[in-house]
Amino acid sequence: MGEQALKKIVCIVIPRFNMMTLTALIEPMRVANYLAPQPLYGWEYRSAEGGLMTASNGMALETRSLGEPLNGADTIVVCGSWGCEHYVHQDLFNWLRRQARSGATLLAVELGVYVLARSGLLADRMATTHWSCMAGFAEQFPAVHLSEQLYTVDGKILTCAGGTAGFDLMLHLIANDHGEQLSAEVADQILHYPAREAGAPQRRRLGSSTDEVHPQVRAAITLIEQSVSEPLSVPDIARKLSTSQRQLERLFKQHIGCSIVQFSRLLRLQYARVLLTSTDMSIRDVSAASGFNSLSYFSHAFSSCFGRKPSAYRRAWPSDEPAPSWPGTVFSFIQQTQAMRHPERTGPPELH
Repeated sequence: MGEQALKKIVCIVIPRFNMMTLTALIEPMRVANYLAPQPLYGWEYRSAEGGLMTASNGMALETRSLGEPLNGADTIVVCGSWGCEHYVHQDLFNWLRRQARSGATLLAVELGVYVLARSGLLADRMATTHWSCMAGFAEQFPAVHLSEQLYTVDGKILTCAGGTAGFDLMLHLIANDHGEQLSAEVADQILHYPAREAGAPQRRRLGSSTDEVHPQVRAAITLIEQSVSEPLSVPDIARKLSTSQRQLERLFKQHIGCSIVQFSRLLRLQYARVLLTSTDMSIRDVSAASGFNSLSYFSHAFSSCFGRKPSAYRRAWPSDEPAPSWPGTVFSFIQQTQAMRHPERTGPPELH
């Protein structure tokens, strides 16, 4: 077999990028080089700012600046996470547009989709991002055809939800470049089997602690997620599922750990927080979009759940905090319920 050209990958990291996401993209290529007779992939790290870039987990990565000679690139990867909702760097946007015109493939990972969108490269394109951030992105970029799946391929524009979805995308690309056999052997080496298709779901339904959740509970969660701005009452949900309210409440408590009303409120508050942190919508508009008819009740519920007022939550990870946090989950609600039953334990404020 003759020599194969080395495929060149340039990873653009945005401050506070997710190291796990970046690693999930790099490791399959490293293992492919390990298994092949000669190296197949080469990669380097760059950033708009240049120098040392710190990830969200505190690890640092040395990067080259955009101004240094590139010497060609087959694929440009934009790896962004916390803060990318508001990240603006015109030099980077211009640089990405030049790379697209030169024929490079562009891949945005997790919240890196914001960078491609602001560069004007995602209009009328398929795209995905992490499920928890979709509401805010869709609000800002309605011309992008957003889908909750692991990754999308739209010509030379690719997007990936992040996390372990990076393994699936890279195994797909390795198979395209060098065949299914090498991709399968890479998957075996990294213990990632089976590789998932692009359209596979990103998650189990929110709040499901096991794959054995009762079908009616799954169906109820779907209805709740589909009616965030105009929440359904519990009797309406039961009626749509052709079951009794009492039976549905019992199943929900058994499989999820909280009531239907509590779960719906938690989900709508999470939705509101995403809109607050990633858009310029007013608090009143966020309240209405999240299904709260009373602004005062919304503010009270939000403060009880997250420990700060909606007006103080315009950044998901404030610059003065050493690490991000994401309270207000079903897990935290269950923890606080247990704390109420056992006063010697402490927990977050009660969500009424």
